[in-house]
Amino acid sequence: MADKMIFLNLPVNDLQRSKEFYVSLGWSINEDFTDEKASCVVIDDNICLMLLTKEFYKTFSERPIADTAAYSAAAYAVALPSREAVDEITEAALKAGGAEETAKSERRGQEAEVGMYGRTFLDIDGHQWEPFYMPNPTS
Repeated sequence: MADKMIFLNLPVNDLQRSKEFYVSLGWSINEDFTDEKASCVVIDDNICLMLLTKEFYKTFSERPIADTAAYSAAAYAVALPSREAVDEITEAALKAGGAEETAKSERRGQEAEVGMYGRTFLDIDGHQWEPFYMPNPTS
């Protein structure tokens, strides 16, 4: 196991449908951490999603669950190796029932100036994903 990992816990309306959505993006399910209340989606060796039924998610917080169909609660940006990979994952999300959201044109213009390329899609529960490509993001 890696020294550091990120687990994003997302409340979902329909666990099975959400699992199918994320598998269609090319990610996998870790069955060792999956049951009728939760499912572990492996994005890569260091990043996983924990899809939690809303009833189970409520056991982790006393605050109400955000209605991500109506409000933006967070934007999950994922760096990808190419512009084509950004398009591929976004198109897979749309085919699986997600929706594309276009950000403000000023931001997209700024991205182009520095060589970035990104798109935004919403999963079937309204969680916002922003796959992007940026040459040499760590330099």
